[in-house]
Amino acid sequence: MIKAWSPTRLHEVNEPLKWKESFDNLMSSQNGLCLFRAFLVSEYSEENIAFYLACEDYRTSKPSKLATKAKKIYEEFIDSDAPREVNIDHATKELTKENMKRPKQSCFDQAQDRIYTLMEKDCYPRFLRSSVYLELTRKTKTG
Repeated sequence: MIKAWSPTRLHEVNEPLKWKESFDNLMSSQNGLCLFRAFLVSEYSEENIAFYLACEDYRTSKPSKLATKAKKIYEEFIDSDAPREVNIDHATKELTKENMKRPKQSCFDQAQDRIYTLMEKDCYPRFLRSSVYLELTRKTKTG
C-alpha cells in the first residue's frame, strides 16, 4: 500500500528536486511514487502505475499464489477487454498470454518493462512540467 506523501518531510530533505534527476529516483521514493500516482490519476492514466506495482507485488509472491495472482493481473490489465487495459504492443501481449500457461515470477517482465518505459518517456516528462510538481519544487527551494 502506498502511504500519503508528507510535504513537511519533503521540504526538509529537498526530495522533490532529486525526482527531476531521474525516473528511477522518482519511482524509488515513497513520496515521489505517491505524488506521481496522484498525477496519473488526474490524467486518467493510473492503470500504468497500478499495473507496474501489481507486477512488483506479483514478483515477490509465493509460488502457490502465482497462478491466481497472474490471472487477476492478466484480466485486469492485459486482456483485450480488461477494465484497466495497459497499452502494450501485440508481440508483448502475445508473449504474456503464452506465459500465462505456466505462470512464473517473470511472466509479466516484458510487459512491465514496456509500461515502465512508457511512463518514463511519456508520463514522467509531463509530471515534471505539471503545476503540482513545479509548485512543490518552488516551495522546496524557497523553504
